[in-house]
Amino acid sequence: MSVIIGIDVGGSTTKIVGFRREKGGFSLVKPLFVRATDPITSIYGAFGRFTSDNDLALSDIESVLMTGVGSSHVSKPIYNLPCDTVPEFRSIGLGGLYLSGLEKAIVVSMGTGTAIVYAEAGKEPEYLGGTGVGGGTLVGLSRKMLGLEDIDYIQALANGGDLAHIDLRIGDITKKDQNLTMPDHMTAANFGKITDGATDADLAKGIVNMVFETVGMLALFAARAHGVKDIVLTGNLTRIDYAHEAFLNLSNMFGVRFLIPENAQFGTVIGTALGGIRP
Repeated sequence: MSVIIGIDVGGSTTKIVGFRREKGGFSLVKPLFVRATDPITSIYGAFGRFTSDNDLALSDIESVLMTGVGSSHVSKPIYNLPCDTVPEFRSIGLGGLYLSGLEKAIVVSMGTGTAIVYAEAGKEPEYLGGTGVGGGTLVGLSRKMLGLEDIDYIQALANGGDLAHIDLRIGDITKKDQNLTMPDHMTAANFGKITDGATDADLAKGIVNMVFETVGMLALFAARAHGVKDIVLTGNLTRIDYAHEAFLNLSNMFGVRFLIPENAQFGTVIGTALGGIRP
């Protein structure tokens, strides 16, 4: 048995995945992640847990591929295993296409910030840019406005919120009998109509929605520029329940298809491992 391992070393989490070489191809080994503030600690912690959970010996591992901001801290082989780096934007593109099964797409990685990549099978993924709006924005604003910074608590609170108490919508500023070219529930201004009775749940929902709408619109512009309609969403923010509703709304309004595939939060690390696969 031979396994290629990918490791994505982020600012607060490290993700790890493997592809097992089998007759006729490769199979995905279930990914996992660990939290640690120190990148070296998190790398070795993730590596140890992954090999233990999957009953892997060091002799089973063919190579280790790394990406992410913390990968620069690794200056020598891990347990004397061959170790190389994969550019993060290449990892994002490869992972998005693999998870979605598409030949070409805009791939969005929603982490602390957001990166947008155009990916097409057989070609090098193209980094298109991104935005500083992402998970860091969500957590930072929630900490300041709500006193919360745990994403699970923020999500649970947001599930009970009502955007009608937070956002100004097209329907709020147009006459009811007017023929609109835009749906009346489209956001005209995030946080543009905070009512006196707005609750913490409403604020949490407004923060999450603002992040998703900002990311979604930038991805939409990228998709139009490249003549594609498929936008694959990856990264930790895809775990938030409201993501499916928010991006479905954008899909319906703008005639594109936002996809959140299975294992979307592991898109980049999966692409990292794929970057090391050779026939």
